[in-house]
Amino acid sequence: MEKKVLTIVGARPQFIKAAVVSRAIARVPGVTESMVHTGQHYDQGMSDIFFQELKIPAPAHNLAVGSGSHGAQTGRMLEGIEKVIQEERPDWVLVYGDTNSTLAGALAASKLHIPVAHVEAGLRSFNKAMPEEQNRIVADHLSDLLLTPTSSATENLAREGIKGEKVRFVGDVMYDATLFAKEAVQTEIGKSVTSGKSYILATIHRAENTDDPARLAAIFGGLSEVAQDMEVVLPLHPRTRSLIAKDSHLSAFADQLTVVEPVGYFEMARLEAGAELIATDSGGVQKEAYFHGKPCVTLRDETEWVELVSMGWNRLQSPTSGAAVARAIRAAIGQSGQSGATPYGDGHAGEKVIAAMFGKDVTSG
Repeated sequence: MEKKVLTIVGARPQFIKAAVVSRAIARVPGVTESMVHTGQHYDQGMSDIFFQELKIPAPAHNLAVGSGSHGAQTGRMLEGIEKVIQEERPDWVLVYGDTNSTLAGALAASKLHIPVAHVEAGLRSFNKAMPEEQNRIVADHLSDLLLTPTSSATENLAREGIKGEKVRFVGDVMYDATLFAKEAVQTEIGKSVTSGKSYILATIHRAENTDDPARLAAIFGGLSEVAQDMEVVLPLHPRTRSLIAKDSHLSAFADQLTVVEPVGYFEMARLEAGAELIATDSGGVQKEAYFHGKPCVTLRDETEWVELVSMGWNRLQSPTSGAAVARAIRAAIGQSGQSGATPYGDGHAGEKVIAAMFGKDVTSG
């Protein structure tokens, strides 16, 4: 009997992760996938281009939820996903990461008694003030299959009493995605938006930074200071762009940077591969920096990817001032961390996700 997976996505990192698993599903006879796009990222530059580049099947359902408060956004997603589950009656609901889309998908499926598989389970920043931390904890405790990217994530779950056969270490699907992207872009590194000189790549989007004027000013002040020495390329998230437009002080800082529109996945891979250093508040970009062998400065107070810090590839820097941000970036340029470690698996996480769900080995398919 044919088995059906209902995949829930809504934000850029989830599009990338889902592409890896979707390609694996397509190679398995008797398993089909239907995708729900919640519309959490609804800007074309943040959404459609990823489906096109990564060859993700067009979503069968687009909820077009858009922005809003956490409660309103999650509530609209919950209502929409519940209707889709009742229509589709899947064998599994598959959720990714730690967004409101993840929470809504896990909650809707659990209440309708449909098994939930959570890719990227077990991550913890240990800061429950973060919406992402709240989402990932709830999703993990609702899930029937917890697919962890690292051994530390597995250990985190064990400390919370989640263990046994329902927890599977599969590795990080983002590593699979980066290997796929490297092959696609290896001859065209960073050509399209940079001047050909050495540059730093920056991304800023997390609410803890964008919603705090002091932190946001410190980040842009630090980046603009570094830009006096080296070009800083900033693909700008739509939410951050709208904030800058309202603040002349931030606009003056931004004028010192090479600000570009959001880029597709392959263009982002080119930029990461060509950068001297990456400064970010994104969880996914921290790992992509490591996968490309680039030092990273994470502009946050903590990170869920603790192994990158212990390996020396990532430096945490709270954006307390522009001077502190600039100092951390300058100190990390040219530095590298431990080599030879493989904390994120063997590049076959997507296949292992399917094997865990259906017992089908597609690693050689």
